[in-house]
Amino acid sequence: MSCQGFPRRLRLLTAEDYRRVFDSAAFKLHGKGMMALATPNTLGHPRIGLIFSKKNVRRAVDRNRLKRITRESIRHRQHRLPAVDIVLLARRGVQELDNDVVHRQLHGMWRRLEREAQKASRHSSDASTEHR
Repeated sequence: MSCQGFPRRLRLLTAEDYRRVFDSAAFKLHGKGMMALATPNTLGHPRIGLIFSKKNVRRAVDRNRLKRITRESIRHRQHRLPAVDIVLLARRGVQELDNDVVHRQLHGMWRRLEREAQKASRHSSDASTEHR
């Protein structure tokens, strides 16, 4: 049986991790009520950091619900996602979306991230073969 937890290796843990994503975001994904910034890492697996501020999501119960749904989404897709560090930011009004809508939004964002990362890796490999 596979591990069903959300291990530390899947999380951005330090302020420096977050700063690196904000400073060098290679991918920017928008969903309804959410935005994700991502930058490639060398770890071989994705990591995520969540920023659901009290300013944008007033009630703690809503912030916790959104975090739970996001962690579950990442946990299920961790083997398909590219090796990137992701910071997910909540926007105003996201708490009014129900769980299914949030889950669909995240699923669509992760699929777009997979496609964009594949496209970027193809472009970088094409460029490196041209310089030889």
